[in-house]
Amino acid sequence: MAAVHKIMGDFYEDPFDLVALHSSSEDYELVYAINLYLKTRFKRCREDLQLTPLLSFPIFEWKDQGDESYWSLIKNDSFRQDASPRSDLFTGEPSFTTHHLVPEHKEVDYFLKIEQNNFDLEQEVLRPLLKVPKIITAYTIDTSTLKSKNNLIFV
Repeated sequence: MAAVHKIMGDFYEDPFDLVALHSSSEDYELVYAINLYLKTRFKRCREDLQLTPLLSFPIFEWKDQGDESYWSLIKNDSFRQDASPRSDLFTGEPSFTTHHLVPEHKEVDYFLKIEQNNFDLEQEVLRPLLKVPKIITAYTIDTSTLKSKNNLIFV
């Protein structure tokens, strides 16, 4: 009888912390403010995160060589123009549909994903983020409860 081996789904995943950010700013404005206040060096990735051929999310990243950490900032929503023609009062005008990277947290504007071990998230990230004028609020999210956690595995 042959042995059957199963690979666990979480086997390949690196642990990460996830911070939810609420901000009405554009992504480039928010990144500039975070870089200024947290002394980070986020840069826009050349390619957006593609969930489907028609759905993409802009992503900013920073690799901190000193702490051996990898930070990602990604917008939670993406707009896609609908292909079907409208038959209401605004005939001829384009219509858009909003899609969320993490649908169970639709109210969140941006996510900050931090991959690092032995890290005081409250002291080193949350408190400085709350001092950024462009950020309304910031808080951590328990990643073990997320249904769409696979959407956040993009590196």
